[in-house]
Amino acid sequence: MLLPREFVTYLSRQIARRLIPGTIETAAPERVAEIVITLVTAEMDAEDKLNDEVRELLDQYSDYMKREGVSYQDMFRKIKSTMITQRKIVRASGREANDGMKLSRDKITDISHKLVVELRKSRDVRIKRDANDVRLEIVKAFTSILQLEDKADKAARDKVRSMKRDIPEGSEEWDILQKRYYLEELKKYGIDTGK
Repeated sequence: MLLPREFVTYLSRQIARRLIPGTIETAAPERVAEIVITLVTAEMDAEDKLNDEVRELLDQYSDYMKREGVSYQDMFRKIKSTMITQRKIVRASGREANDGMKLSRDKITDISHKLVVELRKSRDVRIKRDANDVRLEIVKAFTSILQLEDKADKAARDKVRSMKRDIPEGSEEWDILQKRYYLEELKKYGIDTGK
């Protein structure tokens, strides 16, 4: 998943806090956070499933790729791009689209549209402003929170890379250290995923 589940929970609560009471009205703020969590998780899971499909497809052609000298990464990108186009999916990863952030601007915009639709459907929520104003607030909240998350992630990776001994990225030790430093960096920005 592009974003850790704990961070998705934090992100959802923060978006709910930013929307209530100025943009939307509700007696159940936790319900707004649940709507955001459900939607963002579904969108991230869809991207993960697509990646798994591409991997399965490439596993079937691994001998061919070795024989022809075709790069796994290049084939992965080409097949994924084709499937995204065919299925009319908005690419979630911003880094694959040279966007810089973990989530692409297009994906954030797509989520904001879907979120406004879900908020309108909810009986627990009353939208106080124009739907596009609500959507823009969601985009602004997403972007500002994700920029802090991105800084924390980069700082954590840099800390692991700067250690005296070489720790291979993707190893269990790398993952453990990166996660610990990531949580420390998030706290420096006032982000506590436990709350």
